[in-house]
Formats: sequence, C-alpha cells, structure tokens
Amino acid sequence: MSEHVRVVVIGGGAVGASCLYHLALMGWSDALLIEQNELTSGSTWHAAGNVPTYSSSLTLLKLQDYSASLYRRLGAEVDYPINYHVVGALRLAHTDERMAEFRHIAAMAALNGMAFDILAPDEIPEKHPFIGLDDLKGALWDPYDGDIDPAQLTQALAKGARDLGARVQRFTRVIGLEQLASGDWKVTTDKGEIIAGVVVNAAGYRAGEVMALLGRHLPIVAMQHQYLVTEDVPELAGRATRLPLMRDPDVSYYMRQERGGFILGPYEWDARPMWLDGLPADFSFQLWNDDLDRVAPVVEAIIERVPILASAGIRKVVNGPIPYSPDGNPYIGPEHELTNFFHCNTFSFGIAQAGGAGKCLAEWVVEGRPEWDLWSLDRRRYTGYADQAFTVAKAVEVYQNEYAPAFPNEERPAGRPQRTSPTYPLLKERGAVFGMRGGWERAVYFDVDGVAPVPSLSFARRRNWFDLVGREVEAVRTAAGLIELAGLTRLEVGGPGAAAFLDRLLASPLPPVGRAGLGYALDAAGGILSEFLVVRRAEDAFLLTAAAAAEWHDDDLLRHALPADGSVTLRVASLTETLLALAGPKAREVLSRLTEADLSNDGFPWLGARTIHVAGIEVLAVRTSYVGELGWELHVRNGDAVALYRALLEAGEASGLREFGLYALESLRLDKGYRGWKTDIETGFTPYEASLGWAVDLGKPDFIGKAALLEGGMQQPRQVLVPFLLDEAGEADAPAAAPVFVAGQRAGMVTSGGWSYTLGRSIGLAIVPQEAAARGTAIVIEIYGRRCPATIGAEPMFDPANERAQA
Repeated sequence: MSEHVRVVVIGGGAVGASCLYHLALMGWSDALLIEQNELTSGSTWHAAGNVPTYSSSLTLLKLQDYSASLYRRLGAEVDYPINYHVVGALRLAHTDERMAEFRHIAAMAALNGMAFDILAPDEIPEKHPFIGLDDLKGALWDPYDGDIDPAQLTQALAKGARDLGARVQRFTRVIGLEQLASGDWKVTTDKGEIIAGVVVNAAGYRAGEVMALLGRHLPIVAMQHQYLVTEDVPELAGRATRLPLMRDPDVSYYMRQERGGFILGPYEWDARPMWLDGLPADFSFQLWNDDLDRVAPVVEAIIERVPILASAGIRKVVNGPIPYSPDGNPYIGPEHELTNFFHCNTFSFGIAQAGGAGKCLAEWVVEGRPEWDLWSLDRRRYTGYADQAFTVAKAVEVYQNEYAPAFPNEERPAGRPQRTSPTYPLLKERGAVFGMRGGWERAVYFDVDGVAPVPSLSFARRRNWFDLVGREVEAVRTAAGLIELAGLTRLEVGGPGAAAFLDRLLASPLPPVGRAGLGYALDAAGGILSEFLVVRRAEDAFLLTAAAAAEWHDDDLLRHALPADGSVTLRVASLTETLLALAGPKAREVLSRLTEADLSNDGFPWLGARTIHVAGIEVLAVRTSYVGELGWELHVRNGDAVALYRALLEAGEASGLREFGLYALESLRLDKGYRGWKTDIETGFTPYEASLGWAVDLGKPDFIGKAALLEGGMQQPRQVLVPFLLDEAGEADAPAAAPVFVAGQRAGMVTSGGWSYTLGRSIGLAIVPQEAAARGTAIVIEIYGRRCPATIGAEPMFDPANERAQA
C-alpha cells in the first residue's frame, strides 16, 4: 500500500534540507525528504563552506543575504550547534573597472540594507595584514561573509524540519516518477511507492538523472572544482581572531583561514566537465584524484600575493563535483508543462544560497509565488535549444569566468550559434555582429568595415561600437530602419472560448478584430507576470507574441489556465515564422514600393493588423513599432524571410534605409519609455507601480489579479516607474539597480538606463516614491560610486503625443 504525503523533496544536501525546513515552517509539515545515501553525501560534504553575500545580481544578493542571516540564528532556533565564522571578506581589485563594479555592487547592497565598504589599498592591512598591496587599486569589504560547516548546517536544517513534523528517509533511491490523473505524483523508490501532491527536485548534481526518469533533459553538467588545504602557517599561531576571507577575482581564486592554515580555491582556465557519458551509480562521499598541474599558475599567484604561504605545504586536496547550468545560476521554480513539480537544484554556490533557495521554493509551492521575482533562476529560462553540448560549452565558459566583471553587453561566444533564422547567413555577410537572446542569434549592430568585430567591454559608455549604433539610431529617426527579431514567442490561441479565456487571463482589454494591443497577465497578487502583443485575427483567433526567452514561461501561463471543455486551442508557433520590423518616417514610402495594400492612416491605422502581400510574399503586417516611429512589424514564414529581407533592402535604398540591431533598439525604446519584460516590469511591480495603469481594464467582470488590485488599493501606489534624464552626461550610464536618492535619502532604484542618441542625454527608467514622480523633480542617482544629479522626465520623453508613430 502506497504512502501518501503532501510533498516529497528529492535530495538530502544543504539545499534539499533547506527546502524541507522552509516548507515545514510554512505549515507543510506533511513533507518527506528522500536521500539515496546519507545526508550531505553529494556536493555538500566536500564544499568549502564559504557564505558570501556579494553578488552582481540583485536577486542572488537577496538570496544570499537571507541565507547568511538565517545561518546566524539557525543553531539557536533549532537547538543544533553550528560552526559558523562570520569574519567578513575582502575582494581585491587590480583595475579601475573592477573598482567601478565594486562601487556599484556596494550601492546595490545598500538598497538591501547591507553595508559594504570600499577600501583604498592602504586600508587593506587593517583587515588582513598578510596581503601584498602591489598593483592593487583597492578592495571591497563584505562584513557579512564567512564560512560554515556544511554538514552541521544540513543537519541543523533537517533537525528543524523534523521538529516541525517533517520526515527524512535516507538510503532510499528514487527509481521512477509518474504523474497520475489526479495530479498527484507517484514516486517509486527502491523501498516502495509514495504518492505526493508535490515533488521538489533538489538532487544537486543528480538533478538531471531525476528528470531523465520523466524522459526530460535538464541543462546541467558536473564540473571539477579543486581546493587545497595547507599545513599550519606559523604566522597564524599567535592571532587572537580569525582572518577574513580573501577573494582575488582578477586572478580568480578565494582564500580563507582553516584552523591554523588556509584553504585555497582556484577557478582555473583549464576547466573540466565530468561524467559526459552518464553519472556513476554512486559517488557518495567520494572525490576525484587531484590534478595540481592545472591550478599551479593560480596557486603561484596566491603565494605571490600572500607570501606567508610560501613555506606552507599542502595537507589535502579536495577535488569534487559541482553542478553548473549554462549561466552558472541555479534552477528554482516549476518545470515546464508539468504541474506540482518544482526545481531547486544545480547550485554552484549551494551553501551560500541554500537558505534563500529553500525560502523561495517553499513560498512558490505554498503561496504560488516567491517574495522576489526569480526569472534569472527559473528553469524555464532555457528552452529546447539548451542541449548537452551547449550546456557543457557554456558551463566551461562560466567556470573560466567565475569571477569576471559583470560587464554590460558582453556577448560570450561559447556554444553558439545554437538557433538561427534563415536570414542569419545574409546578415552575417552584411556585417552583423551577433548576440544570443533566448537561444537565438540576433544582430546587435552592423559593422560593415570591421571597426568593432567584437564588442569591447567596459562600464563606461563609449565602446568600440558606440558610433556605429549612433548611425543606426539616426537612420531610424530620420529615414528608415530594418531589424529582424528572430525567435519571438508566438502563441496562437483559438476556438469558441478563446476570447473569454484571454479576457480573464489578461488585465488589459482585448483588441477588436483586425487590430492589435498590449496585454498584461498578472498573478493573483497583482504582480506583472507577462507582457504580450495581442493580435486579433478573427473573433475567435488570436496571436500573442512575447520575448523569445519567455516561450516556456508564457506557454505554461496559458496552458495551465486552459478550460477543460476543449473550447480553447493553444499552439506554439515560435519556430515557423520570423519578424522583420520596418520603422522610421520613410517606412511607408519604402513599404509602398513593394505592396498594393492601402498603407494610409485610413486604410491601415495605428495598431491595425492584416494579411497583405509584400514583394509577392504573404505576411501578417501589424502597424506598430518598439522605437516610437511610423512602422510595421511583418510576420513572415521562415521560407520567405530571405526574399522579403532582400526586397526591403532594395526598396529602401533610395530612402536611406539602414539595418539596425538590438543596441540601437534599446536606445530607441528608452526614448519612448517602453518597458522591458523582466527588466522594468516583473512580479515585484503591479501595473500601477509600473505606470501601466492605462493598460488595465477594471471595468471587466473579472481577470486574474483584479481582486488584489481593488482590495489592496493598488491604484494609488506608493512607488511608480518613471523616466529620468541625467543632468550631466558623465562617462557612464546608470546600470540596473543603481540607487536613486530623493532629498538626500535612498528612495528607489534604476531598472534600466542607457544613452539616448536622439536626445543627446543619458536616460533611463527608475522606480521612485510617488511624491517624487512629478516631471522636473530633482533626484540623484549613484552610478559606479559617483552621485549624479538627474531630473524626472516626461512620459514619454520623445514625441509625447505619439504623433510620429501615428503619422
């Protein structure tokens, strides 16, 4: 007879134990953790145990800050002693660019109530007297950093969960998974069957094996990571306090005190992915042989930086598996298409992130959403293109760049190209420089003369492509521009119940037949889940387009809401067509040379949508643009894309048409204050906070999130998203998560910023208190450590009456 539980957590490392503990804390005590060996037998047992709070990602910074805060009190709360040394950490900087990054992250941390410090070189010895100061520009001091015993942490979390009624079943292997018609999961183990309402895959580097039981691929690879434990160092013997951790990101290693010696952890360039032909049946409490030749150059650099290590021998080498995703971030959240199945795995920094991960996972399972938007960690950010070869290539690249600066517009090459449209060879021939977005190659700018074949990296504004992009923007604003947006998410919704279905799913009104409009889907709490361009092709036929990366996210949103009566059909058509966008004051002039369709305002009004023939090719034309100019989006079958692209180029030659890429598009959309999905709008903002109240139809009988918007009084938000202009250009634009100060107080943050070639100003979007949102209000934005005066602008700052788009 099968056992019944509310939730099964698969995996008994620090992350799995944290999931169990936080589920029990939230009242789900009917929870069972299953571990194939002993608790901590995977990556947890050999982890170095470092607990940094520092991160270039605001999401991960919050996650890690929660972990560190939890660990400081956990032992007392669950009555289980833990060796946790909160000693702080230094991060060294060899370059001005690294110092700029440190200043931004310190400012970002302050938004989260964390006080990082920026140190000059001569202040470093006060924290760590054994560090050589040669060639250093300074350092960042993180007072919350430290190290913890991973086994004690895991056991404490497990004890806390048990005390709340949850259970742990060790030495039990999961050998089968099946979702039943009821929605429950049958979890088959070598000890019997368990029926669970929810399954959480927290299996660490074995998470891919769990998914293979369902016939699914998880983009994960185990990487070798070596760290060295030295013999005792005499200089440490007489110290009354432990040394802080030290990280040297420009050389790529960490170092911390371990009893009377040190742990040295290099991230070497010669990275090693393992088990590419499959994992061994059991690797519990095991390690690989050491390979010190690979890390010798980094170790030599460590000794040069900390000379007291020169006479210290090596006591032990730990060489164990660490799971990596293609971007190095873990997976937290639902599995695509499945219900009641969640991920919490693939943590490259599992000890530091376990506490926050368990919190977020439990909130998602119990309440339907986590406190913070976790898109950067969502499993569904990688769709079908992320095969094993891509995953391995990207994991190696991430490992090699583990401590690299988080430069904007870095287009890393490993594993590419993965998905290309039919026009890719043509664009490449015409000088396109590509970036990958949602797995698709897209032109970021065009460089016919080879001025900037690879985008240069800097936090400063002027890079090798700056002038090239400026010319593209000028062409769009004064003549015409052409861009391909390959791989957009395309969801076709039809059937007799389609209109009613979408009307309830979206907070926005549905467009009439032959028209298009923006549609926003909210969660039950009123946060923004998704943004679509909704094209109504017939009374019961709709096309929804969205960001390429959103395909599985948005497919789930619609698919899980479909009525059971079959009155609505859903088809994903992202691979069958591409989008060519023609925009600019001469766009009508160019397009009219290729079609007999009436392109006048009367014949083809703003937001009109209809099937026409262009150069003899059938396309769905939608009169809209993401750049604030007269324009059409032309949806064309892949087989006709090259011919249409060539025809548009030829027809536009006499009108000054120029191809443009994503960097120009970003500048153009900021001119208009158009919001970016998961940059400016996410679940943390309601439509009213995002200044999108105009897109909400409260007069509709019902839509998901309406009750929250009404009951919470959210129509009068305390904070709103507004445009801003820097008063002085400066050398850099405002990065995401840069703090905004109002009347000297930290009061908001930038969501996106960039250079407006149109306005000749540095501009962006920021969330600020309602009382500071009026046009002309003076604010200050901290940009890489520099306090820069700025002014709240009009909405939008360019062509506020939208006359150009409707010309």
